[in-house]
Amino acid sequence: MTGGAHRPADSQAGGDPYHPTVADMDRETAHVARVYDAMLGGHAHFEIDRKVAEAAAAPAGGMAAVRYSTRSNRAFLGRAVHWLVAKGGVRQFLDLGSGLPVEDNVHQVAQRAAPTCRIVYVDFDPVVLAHGHTMLESTPEGAARLLVADIREPDAVLPEAAETLDFAQPVAVLMFTILHNVLDSEHPQELVARYLDAVPSGSYLAISHLTGDFNPAEMARGKQALDEGMAEPFILRSSDEIRPFFEGTELVEPGLVHINEWHLELPAQPPERPSDSIVAPIYGAVGRKS
Repeated sequence: MTGGAHRPADSQAGGDPYHPTVADMDRETAHVARVYDAMLGGHAHFEIDRKVAEAAAAPAGGMAAVRYSTRSNRAFLGRAVHWLVAKGGVRQFLDLGSGLPVEDNVHQVAQRAAPTCRIVYVDFDPVVLAHGHTMLESTPEGAARLLVADIREPDAVLPEAAETLDFAQPVAVLMFTILHNVLDSEHPQELVARYLDAVPSGSYLAISHLTGDFNPAEMARGKQALDEGMAEPFILRSSDEIRPFFEGTELVEPGLVHINEWHLELPAQPPERPSDSIVAPIYGAVGRKS
């Protein structure tokens, strides 16, 4: 759960959905990006988002436990992006369902390692767009752009992304905690394949995904709370259900694993796990397109 995967409804206040203000936003309905911000301990959310986050967090051990999980996911993102630049030689990133800007966004991590990196963020959540200026503070040598689009519409996303990215050169396609917002009926494997088809050999796919494999009872109760509190549905997937997303790629060692087991020699270490916390319920992997 990070950013918006669906195109939002027209602004409740009648504003411009492409350039929303805080006044335009629905304060009575919890939204996925704002709930995730509350779980991270951020400030870009409303009371309703915090209440839903707390209800979902209760089975996991409370908000401290959930923050451990969400910050573990951010740390995995940091390690994966660092690896992609330093080891994979990637200089271009397409971040699908980018979510709210926080510290160490993709372009900040990537451009610290290589200032020429170019990043396109894709989201359609109003709260993400309202804070999107933080995602555009690129190095002079590189580029960072926030694209207003629905990730389920690759035929619309890719031509616009190509204004910033060169799809004749390797691109890292990033889908961090977003595919669980794409239901099976929406054909997520075909969606991933469409993005992979658009990038050349030597490109990469990086995914993190919520799962019930590690804590099935607690995650079932947390999912129920989120389903009751938010308009956006989501689905927990097992490792066997996540692995097919990487079809057409060769997984980087150690493969599809718990996010806190992936390349811990790199910067962005996982946070310390609270004593009463469940295991962070997230798988992660990086695959290279052959």
